[in-house]
Amino acid sequence: MLIDGAAWGVLEVDSTEPRDFSQDTIEFLTAAGALIGILLNKISAERSQASQVTAAVKQQASDIYLREMQHRVKNNFQLILSSIAIQRRRYTGSEVQRALAHVASRIQAISLAHDQLAPQHDRQVVQLGVYLRALCSSIEQQTEGVAFEIDVDELALAIDRAVPVGLVLNELVTNSIKHGFGPDGGRITVRLQSGIGFGDCRLTVADDGRGTKDPKPGGSGLRLVESLARQVGGKIDYLDADKGTATALTFPAVL
Repeated sequence: MLIDGAAWGVLEVDSTEPRDFSQDTIEFLTAAGALIGILLNKISAERSQASQVTAAVKQQASDIYLREMQHRVKNNFQLILSSIAIQRRRYTGSEVQRALAHVASRIQAISLAHDQLAPQHDRQVVQLGVYLRALCSSIEQQTEGVAFEIDVDELALAIDRAVPVGLVLNELVTNSIKHGFGPDGGRITVRLQSGIGFGDCRLTVADDGRGTKDPKPGGSGLRLVESLARQVGGKIDYLDADKGTATALTFPAVL
């Protein structure tokens, strides 16, 4: 018997006495074997179809569960951001306002990463290019006089690696807006390149502002950026720029 062009089994008839089988017997056995093969092939196809349906149902259930979790997480983030907004209205000091605004921007960066979650190979991953564009768009909408130029390759990262990269971008962009520009604002360029060196990626954030010649090594923002870089096995480089500042995060492109 042949199923999908391969031998599946043998239909055999034995006799207790030596004898020859006639052509009719051979044709009967051939027909019986073909019939059994057709039935087995049908059963195999039905099982395969049932398996595909089961996989599709599981995938659909996983997608529904992920959307539900994203909705709940989004609500929790919005609750935290609302609480911070209340505190900002309660305390009018400029230092407190800046600190709370900075915390809110970091929470918003994490929230945007969860918005981009998608299942892949039994893991929750983020399309990094889409995430970084969404993050830059969010910051641009909240900032006057600052334009973004974005050039990012598509790259999938697990959520626990994408969030630190997004926070690095958030810190560097916030630093440029806070220290690099005057009243007229400026432009920030964000570039994500894959295939750097031996399987590395590089995120570069540059501005055309007045620049900072000597970054403070003890600054909290700088310490946070370097700590986040270590979380993804990367390093921070402060690049030479004709105008403004340019900083690069190089990290392994592992899922």
